Amino acid sequence: MAKTAWANVGAVEAGFEPGLERKLLAGIESGLIRDVHAVLVSRGDGLVLEQYCEGRDENWGQPLGTVVFDVETLHDLRSVTKSIVGLLYGIALDRGLVPPPEASLLAQFPEYADLAADPIRSGQTIGHALTMTLGLEWDEFRSYADPLNSEIAMENAPDRYRYALGQQVLHAPGTRWTYSGGAVALVGAIIARGTGKRLEDFAREALFAPLGISRFEWNCGRDGIASAASGLRLCARDLLRIGRMVLGHGLFEGRRIVSAAWVDASLTPAASAEDGLGYGRLWFTGETFVPASGGERPWMAGFGNGGQRLWLMPDADVACVIFSGNYNAPDAWVSPTRLWREIIAANLTTI
Repeated sequence: MAKTAWANVGAVEAGFEPGLERKLLAGIESGLIRDVHAVLVSRGDGLVLEQYCEGRDENWGQPLGTVVFDVETLHDLRSVTKSIVGLLYGIALDRGLVPPPEASLLAQFPEYADLAADPIRSGQTIGHALTMTLGLEWDEFRSYADPLNSEIAMENAPDRYRYALGQQVLHAPGTRWTYSGGAVALVGAIIARGTGKRLEDFAREALFAPLGISRFEWNCGRDGIASAASGLRLCARDLLRIGRMVLGHGLFEGRRIVSAAWVDASLTPAASAEDGLGYGRLWFTGETFVPASGGERPWMAGFGNGGQRLWLMPDADVACVIFSGNYNAPDAWVSPTRLWREIIAANLTTI
């Protein structure tokens, strides 16, 4: 499939205040928006804003030096990868290749009979992994440069799946949300086992090729298994293309990629996350004040370490991709959030 030829449209034509690009550049020049590598905004079929910058970057922690970003540059998605893995699960489910979310989680890993025999774990389902409500101990609040960070410890473990499944049970399944790359590693394994393909190969065939995405990288751990939690690299336009498909309830250019039922369920809050946000099936949810509407409007997003974002506002048919380089910094959320609220949402003139 040929890639979409984005139609560039002016801000006013697309329902934004004039000077959107100028406002973005003013935020960057003032230092209020920092470490930005790329910003893309679309509304409907129109590309409203596309800005690339220059800055220091990494590939899954390996320094790349200073990079001049452009349309073709691949960039770490970090944990935005999780949201895409959620879509892949939905596609595999639509094809009858994986069990439904209510199926037992440990039943998918018969090699860990000792864990399955533990009655306290018997209630864990695939759905609990998809919504990060397994009830297991997991610590990703530490820097990802810290080997005690649970995702890093999992990557360094001799068996990532035993590590993820074998953590101490702290809460009954479904009762407490805990951010967990381990939960997503398990989801990725179920996709691979059900489809009979490596995760990256299934992604290429089932999601990327139908969207016209031909270039990507997917970083693997020491065991050669693609990181379902954080390993994907795409260019900004291709991530935006995925966002447009999600806004289309699984349709892209008239072609069904994933069922509308899966997309809608994924974007519906199933648990309460930190900072007043909701969490669906590997997607964050929340609300942002939009002056044009006189109130808060709902959004859905994939978030990634360093300031990576895929923001979606269905009411306005707006998708926004942000790539940043503020990796492992506690304030990495500030610039992308300010950009979304003060540049995008605040400048909408129509909903």
